[in-house]
Amino acid sequence: MRIYINGEERSVEGVSNVADLVVHLGLETRKVGVERNLEVVPRSLHAATPVIEGDRFEIVTFIGGG
Repeated sequence: MRIYINGEERSVEGVSNVADLVVHLGLETRKVGVERNLEVVPRSLHAATPVIEGDRFEIVTFIGGG
C-alpha cells in the first residue's frame, strides 16, 4: 500500500495499524509522536488506528538531552 510519511511517498506491506507502522519503521514506540491525516494519534490508540491506502503521516522522534 502507498502512504506518505513526513511528506515522502512510501510503499509498505504487512502494516495494518499505526503500532505496526512504527515497528515497521524501526522506531521505539515510546519515543514517537504520530499524526495521521492532520490528527494526532495518542499512543494509547496506535494499535486501534488503521493505516489505509493514501494516509498521510507526520512522525517525530523525541530525543532527550540537557
